[in-house]
Amino acid sequence: MRAWLAAILILTPALLAQRAQLGVKGRQQERVRPRKLEPIRKLPRRGPPGVERIYGPSPLEQYLEKQRAAQPPPLPVPADRTRRLVRRTPAPAAAPALGPAEKYAYFPLPRKAEGEPGFIATLPPDFAVPSPPAEDPSIPNRWRIGLPHWRRYENTKLDAIYTRSRWWDPFNLNTLKGDYPLFGKRHFLNFTGSSDTLVDTRRIPVPSVASAARPGDFGFFGRGEQMLLRQSFRLSFDLFGGNAGFKPVDYELRITPEFNINYAVVRENALTRIDVREGRRRTDTNIGMQELFLEKRLFTHSTAAFRPGKDVDDRGSAYFDFTSLRFGIQRFTSDFRGFVYSDEQPGARLFGTIKNNVFQYNLAFFRMLEKDTNSGLNRWRQRNQSVYAANLYWNDFLTLGYNFNFSLLYNNDQPTFHIDKNGFLVRPAPIGLPAPHKIRAGYAGTSSDGHIGRYNFAHAFYYAFGRDNNHGIPAMKQAQHIRAFLAAAELSYERDWAFFRTSFFMSTGDNDVNDGVAKGFDGIVPNQQFAGGGFLGNPALADRGLINNVFEGGGTNFLNRQFIPLTGTGVTLFGLNSLMPTMRAGLFQGQANFINPGVMLANVGMDAKLTPKLRSTINVNYLRFHRTEVLEAVLFQSGIRHGIGLDSGFGLQYRPKLSENIVVTGGFGLLFPHAGFKDIYTGRTQLSGFINVRVLF
Repeated sequence: MRAWLAAILILTPALLAQRAQLGVKGRQQERVRPRKLEPIRKLPRRGPPGVERIYGPSPLEQYLEKQRAAQPPPLPVPADRTRRLVRRTPAPAAAPALGPAEKYAYFPLPRKAEGEPGFIATLPPDFAVPSPPAEDPSIPNRWRIGLPHWRRYENTKLDAIYTRSRWWDPFNLNTLKGDYPLFGKRHFLNFTGSSDTLVDTRRIPVPSVASAARPGDFGFFGRGEQMLLRQSFRLSFDLFGGNAGFKPVDYELRITPEFNINYAVVRENALTRIDVREGRRRTDTNIGMQELFLEKRLFTHSTAAFRPGKDVDDRGSAYFDFTSLRFGIQRFTSDFRGFVYSDEQPGARLFGTIKNNVFQYNLAFFRMLEKDTNSGLNRWRQRNQSVYAANLYWNDFLTLGYNFNFSLLYNNDQPTFHIDKNGFLVRPAPIGLPAPHKIRAGYAGTSSDGHIGRYNFAHAFYYAFGRDNNHGIPAMKQAQHIRAFLAAAELSYERDWAFFRTSFFMSTGDNDVNDGVAKGFDGIVPNQQFAGGGFLGNPALADRGLINNVFEGGGTNFLNRQFIPLTGTGVTLFGLNSLMPTMRAGLFQGQANFINPGVMLANVGMDAKLTPKLRSTINVNYLRFHRTEVLEAVLFQSGIRHGIGLDSGFGLQYRPKLSENIVVTGGFGLLFPHAGFKDIYTGRTQLSGFINVRVLF
């Protein structure tokens, strides 16, 4: 009794103290009966609740039952044969008379050894061998069997599985999207159709020619307000064979035509056409073949064991390294961000993977086609220019998630003379003493893209070398030795819904046009996804050739998406999708120019996922010319300063269906000029705005 009393006296203060601390710890006792919580969402069930629904047999079960019913009944077994097998009695003297079918059924033929003639060869000529049964033509396709057509809920929008196939529905099983074979069991068709509608307005510095739009207008600079409307339809038919879900395709045939109609209206003459009598409005159409290639997988391989294989897929590789050949018009991007080359051109490309997909390589040759002046699409006309490319991607370079690229490119551009569709001279460039000239330029560089720990890092460095014969700008006509480089770096950090980044970009400029050395960097076909460019595109897919070369609505900053003509020269200072002031002629058809001022750029920006359907981007760039001696020599103007200005851009992208099938993108850009831009043009703020609607099937 004393022990029980002592235990009560010891435990009672502790229990009372614990009860007193309940309020301090944030917990309170429930003084009412707990309330029953209802589920947030009730899914309507088919049939009365609590009764299990009985479904009919599936297509697979129906097929198996049909096959069982079609089987012939088993033949009766002779009684004496059964008794002989059970009692082990000697065989009767006279065996029962059996026909050829019974012999074939009861006494199966033994398997022949390797190299021996078949049993059929030993039979007499008049012996009748029963033929195997014919194949039932009603056997269903293995891709379509086993998926019954049934619904779980009354509301069909709640069903997530076993949805019926519709030809116009790209989200469920569809023959046009490669879910079912087009014919046979290994041949598929993937159709992709897209529509891009772009409305683009801008104000850029343009000249006022002698035949001005307004009588009595003697200003050097005219009214730079312009509007562009573009409608593009792109259709892609992709026929491929093989088990593409588990290994690279055995073959692929792709045909991609694109249709474009564009309308432009400006406020000054001689901008849409060289003939001022053509007016200030222009409507143009064009059809281009953007992809037309055949791809064949040659073999698979592994660095571990190059033993002879039994078939084409047997090279000792469990991770299916491969080598393929692609021939025809195809898309190719030489690095992660498209600094030097990104285009769709005819050529041959040998590519594949090594060492369990750690290394990816490309060996490519392209014979360039002419581009349409107003749409940028391919024309069926050779340009007399060849491009060679070799690169190697090293995935997980030094650390997981960081990918490296080594690139070698060569541009062999022969001397040609070309006037574009609007009547302007684009080759050679109408600057200095225009004369056709040959360019032979090589590029060697590295680039990277990926993350190191929590930080994303990307860089690019290219060195250009070679010769440019008979350039138009230098006073002395001599070969120009190309010595130029490009450098870019980007550091970014992702935190929850926001993505912060800062970057630096530089392309060297030429400080002396008469020293015989061209120091200004220029690419082959640049399509740069950097510092405000490529809002619609995905930079991570650029190395696989999945970025649209036109970028309808891709950039947001003013200098990323607008061209600025160099007044009084017939060339463009800044072009589309490029940050380099290369002073090329035309938008798509001019030659590379390595005598240019170059640029230096510093960027800060942020991408934000505001909602699952809405994301935004904002970028602010500060730009300066690297050298201005070229501009002073061309414009006959001394004292041009280096500052270009502050370039800002803002964009929004809305996906109403939470997919890429409908995407609405809009944005605007502003350029606030600084001293160097004011010396060449005016101090007026330049602006641009756009809205793009993309529909994808």
